[in-house]
Amino acid sequence: MNKNILAASVLAATAGLASSQDIVRIGHVAGITGPVAYFGKDTENATRMAIEHLNARGTTIAGRKVTFQLVAEDDAGDPKQATSVAQKLVDAKVNGVIGHQTSGTTIPASKIYHTGGIPQISPSSTSPKYTQQGFNTAFRTIANDVQLGQALGRYATGAMKVRRVAVVDDRTAYGQGLVMEFSRSLQQQGGTIVAREFTNDKATDFSAIVTRIRANKPDMVFFGGLSATAGPMLRQMKQLGMNVRMMGGDGICSDEIFKLSGGTMADGQVVCAEAGGVRGEGKAGMDKFRADYKKRFGIDVQINAPYAYDATMVMADAMVKAGSAVPAKYLPFLAKANYKGVTGPVAFDARGDVRDGTITLYGFKGGKRSLITVTK
Repeated sequence: MNKNILAASVLAATAGLASSQDIVRIGHVAGITGPVAYFGKDTENATRMAIEHLNARGTTIAGRKVTFQLVAEDDAGDPKQATSVAQKLVDAKVNGVIGHQTSGTTIPASKIYHTGGIPQISPSSTSPKYTQQGFNTAFRTIANDVQLGQALGRYATGAMKVRRVAVVDDRTAYGQGLVMEFSRSLQQQGGTIVAREFTNDKATDFSAIVTRIRANKPDMVFFGGLSATAGPMLRQMKQLGMNVRMMGGDGICSDEIFKLSGGTMADGQVVCAEAGGVRGEGKAGMDKFRADYKKRFGIDVQINAPYAYDATMVMADAMVKAGSAVPAKYLPFLAKANYKGVTGPVAFDARGDVRDGTITLYGFKGGKRSLITVTK
C-alpha cells in the first residue's frame, strides 16, 4: 500500500476513534405514550435540558471537550417493552441511563443494565425492591416508598385525624409497595385498615369496589396507583355518594387528577405526597429551574423533572471526576457522589438510595396543587 494512503487511513481511523470518544450518549426511558405520558415527557424534557446545559458550558472529561447526546426511548409503561428497550440501549453501548419511570418497568430493566454494566439512575421509581436487588449499577434521586408511606401514615393520623382507612392498589409494583408501607405506618400510629381492594392500572369501572368500600364507612381512601386511575375513581365515588377524602403518593400528585375526575374533585379532598422537595434556601434554585423549564418547553413541570435533571447532572459529574465516560471507570465515582443539585444535595447510600430523602405533601385547591409542607 502507498505510504501516503496508509498514513491517510490511519489518520481517518484515529479521527473516528477520537470522535466516538468525544460523544457521551445518555439514554432516557419512560412511558412517552399511554395514559400517563405526561409523566414520561416530564423527565425526558428535563434530561434533554440537562444535556443542553452540559453542552452549553463546554463540559470536558480528561481535558477534552465532549458532546452529550440524548438517546430517548419509550417503554409505554410496560415491563416487557421496558426490558426490550433496556437491551437495545445496552447493545447500543450508551454511557448511562436515566429511567425508567415506574417501579414496574425500572425493576426488570435494572437487571439488564446490571448485566451490561450500565449505570442507571431513576428519577421517579420509588419501590424499595429496585435498590434491594444488590445491583451496584442501580441508583435513584428520590425517596423510596418506605419513607413516603411512613410520612403519609403520620400525616393521615396526625394532621388529618384519620382512623379508619380503605386501601386500594393497582397491582403494580409501585401501587402494592406504597399501600403496604402506608398501611404499616397507619397501624403503627393507631389507625385501622377497614377494607382492602385492588384494581389494575387500565381499569375504568370502579363501581363494585366503591360500593364495597362505602359499606365499611372509612374516613379516607388510600390509593396506590396513578392519576389515570385515581381520577375516574374519584368521579365514581362522587356518583355513588361517597365524599370521603383520598390520599396517595406521587402517582396521583399532578393537576391531571382534577381533569381526570371530570372536575368532581372537591377542594381539600385529595392529599398526596411527592418523593422529594426543597426547603429554605433551596427553594430559590427550584423556582428558577421551574421557570427555566417552562421557558424551554412551554409547559409546567409535572413532578419528577427536577430529579431527572439532577440525575443527569450527577452522572455527568461522576464522569468528569473519573476522567472517563466509560461506565466501569466512572461508576465508583457515581457511588460516592456528593453533588449539589436543584433538588438539594445528591448522595447515595450503599444500596443506591438517595441519602436524607425529603417528602413534599400537597393538597388541591381549584384543581391545582397547593403545598402543605416539606418533611422527612
